[in-house]
Amino acid sequence: MGARVVRMFRNFNLENRVFREISKEKPRAAPRHAVSDPPSAAGSEAAETAVDPVNRRNDPLLTLLKSVYVESKDPAAAAAAAEASKEVTGAKEAERRPLRFSLPGDPYGLVELTDVPKGKLTIAEALKALSSHQRQPGAWTPEKIAQEYSLDLKDTKALVEFFIPFQVQIIPPKTDSTKQIKAS
Repeated sequence: MGARVVRMFRNFNLENRVFREISKEKPRAAPRHAVSDPPSAAGSEAAETAVDPVNRRNDPLLTLLKSVYVESKDPAAAAAAAEASKEVTGAKEAERRPLRFSLPGDPYGLVELTDVPKGKLTIAEALKALSSHQRQPGAWTPEKIAQEYSLDLKDTKALVEFFIPFQVQIIPPKTDSTKQIKAS
């Protein structure tokens, strides 16, 4: 009921109020900034003194600029060096090693890998190496893991230090003899 009363007061004499607002004079624009007198001869002298330091010759800076020496190289020579580095990386990629460990079956419907570039691991190999190091740290040292999987020793030490595989804990099934908290 209160909404009806509010609506009645809100809509009362609406057309007259709207017409009154529309017929009001529009607000005047803000006054423009007063323009100063056009530049005179005295003003042009001041402008010349401001520009003069820019156009003036600065001898200390000129001597420093003359001491700068720029060497440029032929782009063809740079392209040849880039090709040589690509050949080196291509040779590194050509070095591949067979897989040490893989999961049975086609995981995720992907094609089964047969070999991996040296210095790289598959996820299955990484988990196997980390879990074997976690179970037998004396037998599976970072040096042995690096040798087995053709890895860099520094990367292998970082891998062993900062990555820990998941630990699966099997919780025994509930039996009737175990005590349970009943809902109240």
